[in-house]
Amino acid sequence: MHYFVGMHVTRYQDAPAYEAPGHANVASFRLQGQEVSPSRNCWVGLSHYLPQGAAEAGSSNAEKIYVVLSGEITVITDSGEATLGPLDSCYLAAGERRSVVNRTNAPASMLVIMGYLPKGG
Repeated sequence: MHYFVGMHVTRYQDAPAYEAPGHANVASFRLQGQEVSPSRNCWVGLSHYLPQGAAEAGSSNAEKIYVVLSGEITVITDSGEATLGPLDSCYLAAGERRSVVNRTNAPASMLVIMGYLPKGG
């Protein structure tokens, strides 16, 4: 991690891996926020989903945004599902239940931008 006045740069090779609960065949790396930088509003992760990699159904008290960088990811909610391709994105409200799966035979990569939990939540 390299620090500049007012700017925090995380080089991909220095990004710490993290274990995302309920995920299988997914490698995740923290790019900003949490332990990486002083972001106060959100954190950014990069998740690499192997073929058939998935995040089980669940929700959190923080809103999130997914941006697919490569491959295809299917996001499933109680109101339906959407398959996202490169540079497609989706917003999930706080409390919205979702699961995520790579149904293809190729890896897929996705940015996860997630707000911090509200105080006391």
